Amino acid sequence: MFLSRLGQLSAAALVAGTIATAGPITAHAQTSLTIATVNNADMIIMQRLAPKFEEQTGIKLNWVVLEENVLRQRVTTDIATRGGQFDVITIGAYETPIWGKQKWLVPVDDLPNYDYADILEPVRNGLSSDDKLYALPFYAESSFTYYRKDLFQKAGLTMPDQPKYDDIKKFAAAIHDPSNQVYGICLRGKPGWGENMAYLSTVVNTFGGRWFDTDWKPQLTSPQWKEAVTFYVDLLKNYGPPGASSNGHNENRALFASGNCGMWIDATSAAGYIFNPKDSKVADKTGFTSAPTAKVPNGAGWSWAWALGVPASSKKADAAKKFLTWATSKEYITLVGETVGWVSVPPGTRKSTYENPKYKEAAPFADFVLKAILAADPKHPTADPVPYTGVQFVAIPEFQGIGTQVGQSVAAVLTGNTSIDQALATSQAAAERTMRQAGYIK
Repeated sequence: MFLSRLGQLSAAALVAGTIATAGPITAHAQTSLTIATVNNADMIIMQRLAPKFEEQTGIKLNWVVLEENVLRQRVTTDIATRGGQFDVITIGAYETPIWGKQKWLVPVDDLPNYDYADILEPVRNGLSSDDKLYALPFYAESSFTYYRKDLFQKAGLTMPDQPKYDDIKKFAAAIHDPSNQVYGICLRGKPGWGENMAYLSTVVNTFGGRWFDTDWKPQLTSPQWKEAVTFYVDLLKNYGPPGASSNGHNENRALFASGNCGMWIDATSAAGYIFNPKDSKVADKTGFTSAPTAKVPNGAGWSWAWALGVPASSKKADAAKKFLTWATSKEYITLVGETVGWVSVPPGTRKSTYENPKYKEAAPFADFVLKAILAADPKHPTADPVPYTGVQFVAIPEFQGIGTQVGQSVAAVLTGNTSIDQALATSQAAAERTMRQAGYIK
């Protein structure tokens, strides 16, 4: 189905989606790898420490570091057309099984002296197709609620162990102080299936909604979707920062770390940054608790991994596998701990990380995050039955386009360019059209 969708793209569109900044690789004796990665904090650390790998192996690394939406677009185009621009790509739990099944990725379950048994089972399963592992996890995450303990104390508030979204709204109203550039809550508003829709999908889940019914018919105009989107829009419009429709994960992380957000519901992987006093002004003022629920507990906290894979189009698969081995190993985690700080090690991938007393001492959130990752259930993400897996995404090739289009419509509501009813009606029509063209519905 994905191949048929790609076939609908024009050659011009595919060419436009390639990366001009990567440039040709000059032929010489030294092996070089071109790596496409996202500009998240953990990957920036990886790039900073990569000279260690170059010294050990003699392999030169060329980096293409991109914003999340751009990375996804360009890597998808390159791998689907077998463009061969990249030897290592940063991909997620959504793309990996789909691309692995298409044979677009090199299997990575045969690395010598690699401790596969140490990888957390749900993370390993999420990066596999037909029992073959197609990418190695760099970090994994669920989602939870960050909050400012000092602001809560000042307002006489107590954060419950399991907050409800009604609680979150009351708390946001109580601590919202825009005159001092402190906003009640920060949430993803930037459009994209992996940006605003990653978060909003969890809101829809816990309000009792779902993307598709058991016959694959889109449910975007259901009462549950309308209630969830209305809640989300009202929360951001009344208690969010200005320009919320431009803020994705990185922008909100920076706002929270700078002291501008009273609460933030987002990836558990950001905890290492927020609790590091070198990066965050609120490291000693931050508390954390579960992702909020509304009507049902299903799918309130997401399940994700950022991983490293090798495109089948790479002519340097052996060298690329050496880099994957290095960057996802227990030794790399130790390197980050000893050079950057144990609070900043890539989380969520290895049992040994959560057995390490140095990490547990440095990261007060460690056990909580591990439980959240293990509790997330991609096979049962919603209260009503669904034909798909995935908590904050739907594990079908068509979701990338559908989710992005819905994300753009929701962002347009935030900016006042359309109504909720119109955004959902437009999204429903577009989703039905895509699912019909792909053969899911008649």
